[in-house]
Amino acid sequence: MANRRSKPKTKLKVIPLGGLEEIGKNMTVLEYGNDIIIIDCGLAFPEDDMLGIDLVIPDITYLTKNADKIRGIVLTHGHEDHIGSLPYVLKQLNVPVFGTLLTLGLLENKLREHKMLDSTRRHTVVPGEKVKLGEMVVEFIHTNHSIADSVALAIHTPVGVVIHTGDFKVDYTPIDGEIIDLQRFAQLGSEGVLLLMSDSTNAERKGFTMSEKNVGKVFERIFEDTPRNRIMVATFSSNIHRIQQIINAAYMYGRKVAIIGRSMLNAVKTASELDYLWIPPRTLIEITEIKNYRDEQLVIITTGSQGETMSALSRIAMNEHKQVSVKPDDKIIISASAIPGNEKNITRVVNELLKKGADVVYGGIEDIHVSGHARQEELKLMLALTKPKFFMPVHGEYMHLSCHRDLAMSMGMDKKDIFVMKLGEVLELSKNDAKVTGTVPAGQVMVDGLGVGDVGNIVLRDRKHLSQDGLMVVVVSMDAENGLIMAGPDIISRGFVYVRESESLMDGAKEVVLKALMECEEKNITSWNYIKTLIKDTLKNYIWQKTKRSPMILPIIMEV
Repeated sequence: MANRRSKPKTKLKVIPLGGLEEIGKNMTVLEYGNDIIIIDCGLAFPEDDMLGIDLVIPDITYLTKNADKIRGIVLTHGHEDHIGSLPYVLKQLNVPVFGTLLTLGLLENKLREHKMLDSTRRHTVVPGEKVKLGEMVVEFIHTNHSIADSVALAIHTPVGVVIHTGDFKVDYTPIDGEIIDLQRFAQLGSEGVLLLMSDSTNAERKGFTMSEKNVGKVFERIFEDTPRNRIMVATFSSNIHRIQQIINAAYMYGRKVAIIGRSMLNAVKTASELDYLWIPPRTLIEITEIKNYRDEQLVIITTGSQGETMSALSRIAMNEHKQVSVKPDDKIIISASAIPGNEKNITRVVNELLKKGADVVYGGIEDIHVSGHARQEELKLMLALTKPKFFMPVHGEYMHLSCHRDLAMSMGMDKKDIFVMKLGEVLELSKNDAKVTGTVPAGQVMVDGLGVGDVGNIVLRDRKHLSQDGLMVVVVSMDAENGLIMAGPDIISRGFVYVRESESLMDGAKEVVLKALMECEEKNITSWNYIKTLIKDTLKNYIWQKTKRSPMILPIIMEV
């Protein structure tokens, strides 16, 4: 008996490793005693100053140290910012993954590319199901989002119930007819919720998010108004409901559908195999067949709604696509909103398409996109239904998180019961109290090509330096024994000045370096480190005086 009473003295730890003060890279850790559950495992795309970086994934140092405690990774839905890091994380932590059918279907495409399909344990769950992971039980609750098969999680722990909404919105007319399970949230709320973690992406926006059905109506109207021209639609490959509505409109107006873009082809194949996408017979054609049809018989669905340089739409805009080129009067619909930071890329693509005579429809012109995230009234509904004792806004920049905190306070929650957290902070909860007790390592790990984490801040600083000021290499041949100069100095420059037009500058640079080396000879200085530092400093001062620039300087001393 005594043992049973003392059990809840163990506190529940909630540790965000991604998704706070940033968009993307969502990952949250729940730890109770000897059990750890990981919620989501997403990636983020690099910032502009991360030169050459392909992806950013969470720092999982804490998890690798506690690998024996991890009972599984549970996924809320199949977007990149929630499943994208899995291939990298599973290489270090081979733990089971739980998700709905479509989520695991999209994950399998990734695992196949990384040759990890056979080594990863995958468990398909359905909304309403409960899975016991150590001393915690995870319940999956159906929600609406811009991808099918999204779920929220209710984690039943010995100290109370924790709800993680995942990305969600409240859509009363969803495409698949499955409305968010508000009854279950209300039921949990009446039984008592210890902590709510809720999506903050649209916390600044008033009102309700429009239903996905609205977009379908806009598509139908555009198709009706475009009887003679070819139609192209760019959207997110994961937005299966959006793709369904484009296919529905195409079918209604007797058009064939061709699909381009690798991620779009993968998503459509996976979704139709798993019955999340209904494609009427004889509607889908290969992209190579489009030449057999007239413009008014065609719809092309493509990737590239964010203006990504290598995407199909971008290549079409730049005349670099093998099968598709823009024709004057093509109707091109960009059915997505700009992810923060991508606005310039999208504008560039739209400008190129307009220059080629296309009629481009994008967010500012028509309601051809609705968000998958709840606005203020829906967020308030979630708070009202679940009535949490403690609240932690998740998924968003600091401004989104603080807006969400203010919403909760406007509904009567006490500020001390709301935790706007930083990555790596540890929130400890018992049945009656919650406080931030410490931190664990957290941050960004950068992926560049096949290298994971081998590019850090110092390498990025060097890349930035090289990109801004260029490089000068000074080569000197010296006698190994007495430090006499045998040849050089030769100076090679890259990305600094055009040498042929700057001969006097380069000659002057050689002179100052040679003078410094001669002084070393006279003083019998043979320490190569000293000589290298001297070359650097002398050349740096000379170049700065003459050009007000500071290129990276690499001295190379060759033994003779």
